[in-house]
Amino acid sequence: MAEKTLSGLPKSESPRKHYDIYAVLEASQELYFGAEKEVNINIVEKVRVWTPQGEMEKCYISPTKRRGVERRCLLWSDAGGQLLMDELDCGIPNTCCKDNCPVCAVYGGMVAGKKTFIGRLTHSGGVAVGSQIALEKQRAMHPALIHKEEDTNPKQKEFSPMPFRKEYAQPGLLYPVSNHCLSISEQEFTAVAYAFLMSLNRLGAGNPKGVSFARQVLKKGQTLEEPLLVVDEYRVPLGERPIISPSITDNLQAMETFIRLAETCTHGREDIFSRTIGAAALARLQELATIFEERELKAHRAEPDSTPNNDPSPPKKAKK
Repeated sequence: MAEKTLSGLPKSESPRKHYDIYAVLEASQELYFGAEKEVNINIVEKVRVWTPQGEMEKCYISPTKRRGVERRCLLWSDAGGQLLMDELDCGIPNTCCKDNCPVCAVYGGMVAGKKTFIGRLTHSGGVAVGSQIALEKQRAMHPALIHKEEDTNPKQKEFSPMPFRKEYAQPGLLYPVSNHCLSISEQEFTAVAYAFLMSLNRLGAGNPKGVSFARQVLKKGQTLEEPLLVVDEYRVPLGERPIISPSITDNLQAMETFIRLAETCTHGREDIFSRTIGAAALARLQELATIFEERELKAHRAEPDSTPNNDPSPPKKAKK
């Protein structure tokens, strides 16, 4: 039985640290992030910010929406032929709050009237760099009929396409985002790394979905573009945080600012602060995500029966 503590967290065998992920995401296609609905129009979520050119509206990936996508990516992962949420008996909003749940341990949870886990992962950012307006387009939901005969039956109109209008954030927008973890172990951070990477292809409401890392040459003299990604692991916060001001509207200026701030502390006291940038940061997250798959997902898979059975005949009936 885990030793009781004032915080409620069981004592960890490995030391706890703080972890941050900073990234600049790029949409390669239109994206829709719902905010509200007007008459027959789905409105994309936007914020109003001050810029040197005056007050502007910018498209916005809500940190709350990112958090929900990440959590679902964990819960809907395969664990031995069933989803992890079924294996753990943990879902949304029916969280389990078990001490050994890799999801609740970081994202938090609540069993009404019994137990509450405060999440130690917070999400930030999401305001687009460019101020391109969201464009409104008409879509239609077509019935899945391969062939349809003309009919004067009044019920036939039920099968007609149903048009609706929708706003979309435009392709090429950059979205600076960040995730921040407070006092978690490396094993707990593996769930965060897995969820962050898995969520990239699934951000957005409806279709289409997905973003990728914006890429840029990080050092002079190099020609290879690397993802604009930073991973910090620390006990003491050193260096500058690579966070882009929402008042910046130029993509190139935003990327240059991110790189400049990221390079303020690339070397230092590894015992209290470690920062990886670009391709190395991506490799670090992928390494941790692989550990999560091995320890949390693969561990739930049933071991196959290693006993060979070369006799194809049916089993013999027992004698009476």
